[in-house]
Amino acid sequence: MNRNMFNKLSRTFQALLPGIFLLGFNIGTGSVTAMAKAGATYGMSLLWTILLSCMVTYFMIVNYGRFTLVTGETALYSFRRHIHPGLGIFFIIALTTAVSASVIGVMGIIVDICAEWSKLYVPGGIHPLYFAAVFIGLVYLIFWKGTTQVFQRALAVIVAVMAGSFILNFFILSPPPVEILKGMIPNIPEVPEDLGRGPFLVIAAMVGTTVFSGLFIIRTTLVKEAGWTLADLRIQKRDALVSSLMMFIISATIMAAAAGTLYVNRLGLSHASQMIELLEPLAGRLATAIFVSGIVAAGLSSQLPNVLLLPWLLCDYNGSEREMRLPRYRIVVLLISLLGFTVPLLKAPPVPVMIASQVFSAIILPVTVLAILYLGNRRRLMGEHANRPATNVILALILLFALYMCGVGLRGFWVTLFH
Repeated sequence: MNRNMFNKLSRTFQALLPGIFLLGFNIGTGSVTAMAKAGATYGMSLLWTILLSCMVTYFMIVNYGRFTLVTGETALYSFRRHIHPGLGIFFIIALTTAVSASVIGVMGIIVDICAEWSKLYVPGGIHPLYFAAVFIGLVYLIFWKGTTQVFQRALAVIVAVMAGSFILNFFILSPPPVEILKGMIPNIPEVPEDLGRGPFLVIAAMVGTTVFSGLFIIRTTLVKEAGWTLADLRIQKRDALVSSLMMFIISATIMAAAAGTLYVNRLGLSHASQMIELLEPLAGRLATAIFVSGIVAAGLSSQLPNVLLLPWLLCDYNGSEREMRLPRYRIVVLLISLLGFTVPLLKAPPVPVMIASQVFSAIILPVTVLAILYLGNRRRLMGEHANRPATNVILALILLFALYMCGVGLRGFWVTLFH
């Protein structure tokens, strides 16, 4: 490979790093659990939900990124300056609550799966606390390096492992191609009552893990950190497209692995670690080990952005430099990271925190859409780059979609709390 080609590939890779960061943030153990649950219960019939969610995610990433390209401002700083300071504070509280619960849940799922998998090789298995200590220490070590470039490159390696694992598993465990094609046609499947409460809560979970407001807020920070301007609009769109396309591919392969094994055997799925005990006799130890590698990589890829989120939100809101090596940020990230010990120590998921997270996630997406709809139409800010009518129509449709998902999520919260 000559030097010019190497430099070209290096520049292309650097241009895709912001999108890879979002991909790692988006595909975590919550996504794995939601997609596996959907595949185990409904086969590939809800594949259209993933496609629709990724299309919405792409459009929102592009619009939030375009706003920063035009104005040079990040999201929360703009909310504080051009709408109301309370809106920025709302996002800080809501997103911090959501990711704190995610830190607890992600680490709980990773260590449960690793502990279950270790039983295949070690009598009685390895205690989840040891896995938690290793993974929390690894994420904090990456954070300690303290630069966005380091975070992005570390995440690129983890995402490569995750994508490779799930795609390889797809070829080992996938259902017939005709079932995959049928899944692209929107429909609401029926399912025996003993396998779940119906597809709507599963759909809401799938949408919630894909169309996450934190992605769009962080996108503005990544665009500004990359130094992109309006001249880089095509690069920004390409980066968003690659990220969204990979979200679809990885999510679809997870669903297919569960559909090709658990669904065809009518086994269903109630919790993530159950995948190990169910997959091993059906697919063998190799496929199970590959799947575990993918889940661990997915968990770590989302855990790093999760622990970074609060310091980044504070910097965004204040319009300050993102210097993560400051002592106050290292302390904040350490405290958030330590939440990962909650499940291994208490031996039970912290239900109240998770329920609060679901409520915030349900109500934050419509607010996120409304904010960019308002800012994108302010000609004093956007000038000739203000939203076109077609953009406003699509954002209005996304808003209706978000409000519907908000209703589904709140209904699920009500059912969980009182039934």
